[in-house]
Amino acid sequence: MNTIITIAQIISAVGLIVVILLQNNGSSLGGVFGGSGAVFRTKRGIEKTLFTLSIVFSILFIGLSLANILV
Repeated sequence: MNTIITIAQIISAVGLIVVILLQNNGSSLGGVFGGSGAVFRTKRGIEKTLFTLSIVFSILFIGLSLANILV
């Protein structure tokens, strides 16, 4: 059981890394300090799908991490 959770956790971690790297990086280091200057808009198409997938993979990764600790 523990190995199944660990394998699923590795797959979700790799998926999360891939989805985050595929997202459009609109602002550089200036966004960290509050000087982004970008116009905020709604996400559409593939951008929205990648955003949703990043949330799903992060929740899945956290859930699997907690399950791995408890088992």
